Amino acid sequence: MGNPELQIPSPPASAGLRRGTQSSSLLQRGKADPTARDCNISHLATRSRCVTIEFLFGFAIALFYITSCATVSHHEFSDPTTGWQTKTGQLMYRTPNTTLIGEALVRFSKTGDFELTVSKGPGITLLSLRQDATFAEVQGGLARQGWSGPVAQAPAQLRGWLGLRDQFLHASDRKSLRYASGNETFVFRF
Repeated sequence: MGNPELQIPSPPASAGLRRGTQSSSLLQRGKADPTARDCNISHLATRSRCVTIEFLFGFAIALFYITSCATVSHHEFSDPTTGWQTKTGQLMYRTPNTTLIGEALVRFSKTGDFELTVSKGPGITLLSLRQDATFAEVQGGLARQGWSGPVAQAPAQLRGWLGLRDQFLHASDRKSLRYASGNETFVFRF
């Protein structure tokens, strides 16, 4: 018994192909459904639709990733006033693999609002932290992508930084502060 040949219908003459030729190598090998319309068919209207659909699909995926990666804070933090205590000095931040010494600006209020800015020279902010009793916002290179949200839901790598608020509120008049959290150590000198 011989192999039956697959009969492939020819595209319409308006498609720009000669009659009797095939438009897809998959169709020629008999591995594709000859009635399926995909982007391999050289019919101009179908190809245009495929490109449009592929573009819209790619655009939708890109838009999803861009908007889901951004953390936007809708929380209203209190602005610093003259009643806030301000301290400037140095921070030594240490982990098993990293030691960093930077300039620290700490501001906090009697109501529990807290701000910390760590920089390395003028104009290079390494970390900016704003926090109140329930919510925090962290930005900068040390925070990687940045984060904002309820303090109880903070990522593990930020919990040490977020523990600093309580330390400063309970030791507001000290000239130095040492705080250890997990494998992180924070030493402030004012």
